[in-house]
Amino acid sequence: MGQGIATHNTPAIPREAASGRPWPLSFIDVAAQAGLQMHFTSGNEQSKKYIIEANGSGVAFLDYDRDGRQDVFLVNGSRLEGFPPGDAPTNYLYRNDGNGHFRDVTKEAGVGRSGWGNGVCVGDVNNDGFDDFYVTYWGHNAYFQNDGHGKFVDLAEKSGVAGTGKEWSSGCTFLDYDRDGRLDLLVTSYQQFDPATTPPPGKTSNCEWKGMPVFCGPRGLPFGKVTLYHNRGDGTFEDVSVKSGVRAMDGFYAFTAVAADFNGDGWTDVYIACDSTPSIYLRNNKNGTFSEIGTEAGVAFNENGFEQGGMGIAPGDYDNDGQLDILKTNFAGDHPNVYHNTGAGIFEDNVLRARLAVNPQYVGWGIGLVDLDNDGWKDVFQVNGHVYPELDAHSGIERYRNPRLVYRNLGRGIFEDVSAISGPAVQEKKSSRGAAFADFDNDGDLDVLIMNMGDTPSLLRNDLKSMNHWVKVELRGTVSNRGAIGATVRVEAADLKQTAVVLSQSSYISHSDSRLHFGLGSETSVTKITVRWPNGETEVFPGAPAGNLLELTEGNGKTRIVPMPK
Repeated sequence: MGQGIATHNTPAIPREAASGRPWPLSFIDVAAQAGLQMHFTSGNEQSKKYIIEANGSGVAFLDYDRDGRQDVFLVNGSRLEGFPPGDAPTNYLYRNDGNGHFRDVTKEAGVGRSGWGNGVCVGDVNNDGFDDFYVTYWGHNAYFQNDGHGKFVDLAEKSGVAGTGKEWSSGCTFLDYDRDGRLDLLVTSYQQFDPATTPPPGKTSNCEWKGMPVFCGPRGLPFGKVTLYHNRGDGTFEDVSVKSGVRAMDGFYAFTAVAADFNGDGWTDVYIACDSTPSIYLRNNKNGTFSEIGTEAGVAFNENGFEQGGMGIAPGDYDNDGQLDILKTNFAGDHPNVYHNTGAGIFEDNVLRARLAVNPQYVGWGIGLVDLDNDGWKDVFQVNGHVYPELDAHSGIERYRNPRLVYRNLGRGIFEDVSAISGPAVQEKKSSRGAAFADFDNDGDLDVLIMNMGDTPSLLRNDLKSMNHWVKVELRGTVSNRGAIGATVRVEAADLKQTAVVLSQSSYISHSDSRLHFGLGSETSVTKITVRWPNGETEVFPGAPAGNLLELTEGNGKTRIVPMPK
């Protein structure tokens, strides 16, 4: 995110002529009528004195009570001067009551912690069938374990994953890196932030933006680190950062962490978006250790070899060739990355060929590679927002609040910008950060949850008018971890073949629906589903009719249709 990154001032690439294809959807913001009325706090909203006030937080869709509806968890921040006793803002948990309405259950669930919250990742850590989640902070982190009866207990200190309390933690992801069936935890920290030693705005060259004094950093401030905790299986974790090799890296400002099998060898790797420094790709060495190979794999820099201000990550197979690709958002004045997986985890940045280099004017944060129109090809949804509120008082073209971006997938590895025809909620200007994707109303299309700085959240309902079909796939591990985090799924419907992965964190330090959504176009059924489970084993399941949620249990070999409540 830092100053200096955008001095490339990369120009927008001229747009191709519009395809003219129908785009049958419109996004409507229904957050207020749905009951999502909390307020995100992140320092002073008119002027940011320190970088801690600028990065915002993540959001999560999860079904914490296993009733078949996606609930919402929203991470909140704070302000440097603090609050009177009892007035500090908290995180919020909203239960999805159905029929498009959510109910605030924060207090009764026991998750209303205050503090400088940042990211969230989700996973069934104790394999009891109920999702737990981890929240990162500037300070001690939280690990909320789900008791299965609507309540959570913060076991971070007791289980050994609270951290030192001196870190500004950012991203996190649960993963089973050693394939023992238990979820481990990787946590990134953005930097070692201390307001007592951080220069004030305008003090040095790292504290200016185009001649305007702004908060300092991240350049010039102490770097962050990566921490890996191994799940012992007794409710506690061991810090294995050193012996696993992840602590050997230095010199980076880390954000979002995504865990997936990027090279197809059956072992979970990790990709981390980094700000103002090369991004990180940790290859799993299959022996409890990782090697950082971001430069060799082609995902550390952009296509011109520059480090970037990376924030959000969207893994997925955008060209349906069976390989997991990576999209990454960056700071203003730069293009996003479209890292195309050429096989065996080696990537090339295809942003120009993909035609996603047309909007370099925005600071990009949350991003999803998701099929919005159910045609069987994953589209792109991106949220934006600058980091300097002071821009609104200046005469330049940059503004703090920006619209969202939607790109439709035309096939052949290319996209087109359809933001202008995607509904009023896409045009609405906010300074957004985290974004998560789910079918919250179970109507067969994907909706979007967004964090907005100094504002209420957005819940963008996808009003899709199309005859295209779809299926959802939900995995249940038995030998692997219960939620099958890290599993890769391939769905076949006639000639249409799609690949997706179950993730604990993606977008910008957020978590999306663990049910994998596949558009099928005109196909009315799935013919075959292949799962590479987190333990490395591959299992084939029979097909099923479209328009259903399909539950696949490891070792069962059967495809079970599960009702979806409204």
